Amino acid sequence: MALAQAVLANGGTAIDRPQLIIAVDRNPAVQQLAILLARPDGAWEVIGGSRVSTGQAGRRHYYITPTGIFPHTDAILDWRAEGTFNENRIRGLGTRGMRVWDFGWVMARKGWRSDGEEGEIRLLLHATDPDALEQRLGRTASQGCVRVPSAMNRFLDLHGVLDIDHERAAADDPRFRALLRPDRTPTPLAGRLMVVFDSAAAAAPSPSS
Repeated sequence: MALAQAVLANGGTAIDRPQLIIAVDRNPAVQQLAILLARPDGAWEVIGGSRVSTGQAGRRHYYITPTGIFPHTDAILDWRAEGTFNENRIRGLGTRGMRVWDFGWVMARKGWRSDGEEGEIRLLLHATDPDALEQRLGRTASQGCVRVPSAMNRFLDLHGVLDIDHERAAADDPRFRALLRPDRTPTPLAGRLMVVFDSAAAAAPSPSS
């Protein structure tokens, strides 16, 4: 919670109402997601979480998941996995119907380079193959996106944890209505923020120490 609060404070993002935030620790030794109940004037709480996989270093075309504040807005319409297999018999986004949260194009460090060069990636939050890859969550493995278990994907989707803007858009836009689950139970605490940090970097001593 403290690391998420620090990222928001450094980014000038104020919490103006009680809301849920997704916090991701990309530390290779941690690889965890937490759902935080953030309050403007009260104590924060962790209400749940799961293992994740973020960007893996050392593999060509694999990017290091960037840190920062990533709003999930109705400027981009999310989508759902088709559940098809790739050439390696892997369903990269999980089974058919799994939600894919799209945070847009962002800059990320190229994990196969040692000079810190960056490139653009499409930052997504999504499920993975439940048979071949889900059991490997908890270690870095993605090309830069945040992979979550199927159960967490369904929970976030069913309760609209990041969908405050998508729910508002669905009132007037049939594309958003078609995306959102008809059996959903939206939480009144829905938010829009995913915060990514690296607890290893936060714990590292400063050059002056």
